[in-house]
Amino acid sequence: MAELLLELFSEEIPARMQARAAEDLRRLATEALKAAGLEFDMAESYVTPRRLALVVDGLPFAQPDRREEKRGPRVGAPEKAIQGFLRANNATMAMCVERDDYLYLSTETEGGAVSDLLPGIVNKLIGDLAWPKSMRWGGGDTRWVRTLERVLCVFDGEPVALDLPDGIASGGIATGHRFHAPEAFAVASFAEYREGLREARVILDPAERRRIVSDGAAALASAEGLTVRDDPGLLDEVAGLVEWPVPLMGRIDGEFMAVPEEVLVTSTRSHQKYLTLLDPDGSLAPRFVVVANLEADDGGKEIVAGNERVLRARLSDARFFWDQDRKTRLDQRLAALEPMVFHAKLGSLAEKAERLEALAGELAAFVPGADADAARRAGRLAKADLTTEMVFEFPELQGTMGGHYARHDGESEDVAGAVAGHYLPAGPSGACPSAPVSVAVALADRIDTLVGFFSVGERPTGSGDPYALRRAALGVIRLVLENGIRLPLRAAFAEARRGYAEAVPGFEDPPGKQERELLDFFADRLKVHLRSDGVRHDLIAAVFALGDEDDLVRLRARVEALRGFLATEDGANLLTAHKRAANIVAIEEKKDGVAYAGPVESSLLSEPEERALSESLDAVGAQSAPLVENEAFDEAMTALAGLRGPVDAFFDRVKVNADDGGLRANRLKLLSGIRATMGSLADFSRIEG
Repeated sequence: MAELLLELFSEEIPARMQARAAEDLRRLATEALKAAGLEFDMAESYVTPRRLALVVDGLPFAQPDRREEKRGPRVGAPEKAIQGFLRANNATMAMCVERDDYLYLSTETEGGAVSDLLPGIVNKLIGDLAWPKSMRWGGGDTRWVRTLERVLCVFDGEPVALDLPDGIASGGIATGHRFHAPEAFAVASFAEYREGLREARVILDPAERRRIVSDGAAALASAEGLTVRDDPGLLDEVAGLVEWPVPLMGRIDGEFMAVPEEVLVTSTRSHQKYLTLLDPDGSLAPRFVVVANLEADDGGKEIVAGNERVLRARLSDARFFWDQDRKTRLDQRLAALEPMVFHAKLGSLAEKAERLEALAGELAAFVPGADADAARRAGRLAKADLTTEMVFEFPELQGTMGGHYARHDGESEDVAGAVAGHYLPAGPSGACPSAPVSVAVALADRIDTLVGFFSVGERPTGSGDPYALRRAALGVIRLVLENGIRLPLRAAFAEARRGYAEAVPGFEDPPGKQERELLDFFADRLKVHLRSDGVRHDLIAAVFALGDEDDLVRLRARVEALRGFLATEDGANLLTAHKRAANIVAIEEKKDGVAYAGPVESSLLSEPEERALSESLDAVGAQSAPLVENEAFDEAMTALAGLRGPVDAFFDRVKVNADDGGLRANRLKLLSGIRATMGSLADFSRIEG
């Protein structure tokens, strides 16, 4: 068995693209090898800023012989069809056999040497690797994320000659670190390649580079009584920026520590890719860790000094913005929102602020503990920080800086906290506000956006969601469920539409169709959100299908009760009985052209099982209605379980399609009653299984 080693060597690959590219290389290569009939023992891929590498072990030296059978026309088919099949396959009738009334052509292909197959496979890999962004260079047509300089391909210890486009070099050599060891060295195996790179100051495994960064930063921090701020994403990114990681510690000038912590973290983390450090009390320490890509002769002093100069310049700008922005109150900035367009059909951000002021005040009535005046004030100021120099420089701090400026202006903590947190939660796992005023304003912001965009036909599609409406709906769901907010969505949508009608000239109140589409949209998002809790999507659909449920807290309670009911023997059997009853009624209604609904004629209940079922339906209906009204859904489902015995007995002993037309119609109404009684709790026809 043989080993294949492949390296695609290029200019620096962006860190955010590396992990996906390594996995794509492994996947595409293994798919290509399997398509060629080649089995192997293992395949692993690696990535550094300048190289994608793949090793496949346990490959055969030769492709196995392959026997392929093609089915042709039927025996006795027109001669023209038969001759066409033979010509297409370069065959004669003598090479075909008859089986099962068809002509079959069997061909055997002798397997070639794997080394002869590899050039074609490698060329295809280079073309098939997909990048978020790619480029061409020189006069060539090859597209790659950066300039592709060289391809190393070694099979069974021998370099494979590749015919690559645009003068891309190939062979059995590799090069090490750009500065420490740029000299080429020969490679005959993956072990030689990996160790040769390490000697040439390149660590191939990104997990090992990440570990070196993490351990080195922790050691530097510990030496000064500090800890490294937990940031797994930044560790991954930094490991993708260096081939030979060398953590070094730098200092932040004390004069900048008065700037809000979020500004310091954003400057160091997002812009400079520094690891930030924390004091024992959890506050930001005036230190940072920069990860160099080489070992300097002076121990890194010049590298640290250079990075401190760069950070000092950036933080000087941030401090200037902080000082200047605080000279103008947030409420004095509202006029500057007028020329800022929210959406061409939905007006400006100034109009958005007016709508948020009104909507947040209305929604505060549904949020326990929320002060309506504070919610209105926060809604009015929520977007004002978009006019500040700090947010212009650091867009990711919108909202956060508004909170700081609101506190500086003397606004209450409720207002400042709501301004700071109205963009939260930022995603499915991000922190969710819990302060009442913050919840009201965050809900208002998202509901205003959803109603507006749905009203002008800007809905998410399967291929895109440019206005992040799915994330907005998920944010509403999380705010409501995690805080137990009893918010009727229809009422919230209506309030949002009124805000648009008052603030946006020419806005037309949309018809009920948009409301239904919004509720369906929320149902889809709720399915996604609850899936992680093991809640089946069909149970959510069964409750949403009732059409009158727009309280997400109550809906979740109904779904949980339904899930618990179906997990019981009575529930599972009753679901089967419901499907049977619904199918019978549907078939007979279609056949007769009549809807079998309405009250049952008690005088036509000739069998004891009919009377028992009718009485049970009446009793269960009377018992469950007040339970549902009082949101005692578990008890309502328990009451529903009382139908199981009468329903089973009815199907065991009563013939539905009786010869007597009156009896038949009455029994179909009885079955329809099963559907109606159970349908008051959920649409059981939507439940799978």
